[in-house]
Amino acid sequence: MSTSESEASRPSQDRATPDRLLRARTGTDVSPEDLVLAAGKDVTPLTLDWARRKLAQEGPAAVDKLLP
Repeated sequence: MSTSESEASRPSQDRATPDRLLRARTGTDVSPEDLVLAAGKDVTPLTLDWARRKLAQEGPAAVDKLLP
């Protein structure tokens, strides 16, 4: 990083991600992997099965319920 770069322009580890960056879905299909990651879980066969069932029941809106 350049020494002329101000402290405010550097990314901070303790700042929360703004909502505008979290809500990035553009109406495209949601994969089971997307749903698992949005839930903050590890991608495993068990969590992928959970995500497939949830997507079958709720559709793409399932991921919207998990995001802030």
